[in-house]
Amino acid sequence: MNGGSSYGGPVNGDPAEGAGQPGPEEIEWWFAAVADGRVSRDAADRWAGRWLHDDELWWDELSLWALDLLHGIDLPAGPDGPDGPGGPYLHDEAQVREWLAEFRRRR
Repeated sequence: MNGGSSYGGPVNGDPAEGAGQPGPEEIEWWFAAVADGRVSRDAADRWAGRWLHDDELWWDELSLWALDLLHGIDLPAGPDGPDGPGGPYLHDEAQVREWLAEFRRRR
């Protein structure tokens, strides 16, 4: 797929709501939503963790890579949390955009 995703986002605007195991379109939507500021990093982390830790599911390599990145996307840069002296997050906005671009290239 070139460019954007055909996934339209969460039903009823609830980012935690889902209709089953997410596919690449939904995973891409979450990356883009974080990069664009449409959802919080915390919400993306919780969403990805929900899926990543479900032992009943099988993931292709790319989806597993992406979920692993999303689950941890809210890690603070330092011990003082997001408001600490090292900046808000371990992985800055440029890194998130690079991950999104790589995800799209690898699809």
